[in-house]
Amino acid sequence: MILYPAIDLKDGECVRLLRGDMDKATVFSRNPAKQAKEFEKQGAEWIHVVDLNGAFEGEPVNKSAVESILKAVKIPIQLGGGIRDISIIKTWIKAGVSRVILGTVAVVNPELVKDACDKFPGKIAVGIDAKGGMVATEGWATQSKMSAHELALKFEDAGVSHIIYTDIERDGAMEGPDIEGTRALARKISTPIIASGGIASIQDLKLIKQLEEYGVSGAISGRAIYDGKIKIKEALEILG
Repeated sequence: MILYPAIDLKDGECVRLLRGDMDKATVFSRNPAKQAKEFEKQGAEWIHVVDLNGAFEGEPVNKSAVESILKAVKIPIQLGGGIRDISIIKTWIKAGVSRVILGTVAVVNPELVKDACDKFPGKIAVGIDAKGGMVATEGWATQSKMSAHELALKFEDAGVSHIIYTDIERDGAMEGPDIEGTRALARKISTPIIASGGIASIQDLKLIKQLEEYGVSGAISGRAIYDGKIKIKEALEILG
């Protein structure tokens, strides 16, 4: 199972939001490239990057910060936030992004996701951000009428490499992950799941590890790593 340290970008800085609220952002680093390099130095095998401004505005905003991360590290990067057409997907993959995460567009234009999977096999993930089991879009600002399970099932045979499932109400709150919701989703689909939201301790990672048998292949953590509550080396030993 893979640990994905998170770098969320707002106005060129590494931040963590509380439950997706852009007005409740804590800055952890003003140098995203340096932070990425530190994660790599500590043993991280992947890094999860989100362009928060881009997610709200519907197009890439923190382009220079992402490019600086790509130049700074050799480990693979998965990137989401404001990626809503094929040309942007192509640009990021050409720039060196190993996996592109599609969120809002997966709800409003599922055919684009399928087209992207055909054009870039193995490089497309779908981000499902849910509140009360229902999918939220536009940087979590809008709640759809579609359930997380319903959206995930749309892409079962599309070639999506991973589903990244985030419980918005837990994200950044350090209250523990949605174990039951993640397990329930994993049981519904065959696509590997990366768990996200609320992972605050080594004990939380141990609980996530128990979901591996259901198809959960990774875990994303941000604030807990920045706060030192999760040490990357220890986490890697637990996740194996």
